[in-house]
Amino acid sequence: MSKKLYTAVTLLMTAGAVNHIPAQSSAAQGDAASQKPQGNNFYCNVKALNPAERASHKQLTDRLVAARNKIVETPKGYEFQFSPSTITIAELADWVAKEGKCCPFFDFHIDLEEEGHLLCLRLTGAEGVKAFIRQEFRVSTDK
Repeated sequence: MSKKLYTAVTLLMTAGAVNHIPAQSSAAQGDAASQKPQGNNFYCNVKALNPAERASHKQLTDRLVAARNKIVETPKGYEFQFSPSTITIAELADWVAKEGKCCPFFDFHIDLEEEGHLLCLRLTGAEGVKAFIRQEFRVSTDK
C-alpha cells in the first residue's frame, strides 16, 4: 500500500469515516474520503484491521517488497520470489491473513519450492487486478 494511501486509510480508520474505499493509489485518485469507483471493483476494507495491526502489516509489506529476489508476471497476476533465509513462511502467512481481511479480492498462493530454497507468494484475482498489483506493490513494467 502506498504511503499516501496508508496515511489516508489510517486517518479514515481513526475517524471512523467509512467502511470501504477503492483500492487505488491516492496519488492517482485524490482525497481518499471522496474516492469513488473508477471502473474497477477493488475495494479495501479499511476497518478490517485495527490501527496496530495495520501498522505492523505496513511494516511487513515494506519488508516483503524490499526482500523480493524476483518478480514473475503470470497470466492472472504476479509471483514474488523470496529466499527462505530472508522471509519465512510464517511471515508470508501472517501477511496473507491480514491482507485477505482488507483486500478480499486477491487470491493468494504460497509455495515452498526447490527443496526449500525458494519461497513464492503469488497474487492473482479477477480481470484488472494486475494493474492494481503493479501500482500498490511497486512492480516495474520495464523489461
